[in-house]
Amino acid sequence: MPAPPGSRRVARINALSRADVGQEPARLAGLDAADNLPAPEVLAAEVVEDLQAARERFAAIAETLQRARGGDSEPKVTPATD
Repeated sequence: MPAPPGSRRVARINALSRADVGQEPARLAGLDAADNLPAPEVLAAEVVEDLQAARERFAAIAETLQRARGGDSEPKVTPATD
């Protein structure tokens, strides 16, 4: 006798939901790592430093591209204001 229509789909959904439940303890264990994070202001300062460094790298890339196109040496990037 053939399986009822959609039964394979239901079985797959059930299997996936059980697999997801099996992952839950691992996800919850990762929450303990949040207790070891630096203070928010320290994280924010690190993010700002990373963004400023990235901006400087992008400005250098823009300058290189502009020079390659025969433009002036000044990049058309607005300076950051502090």
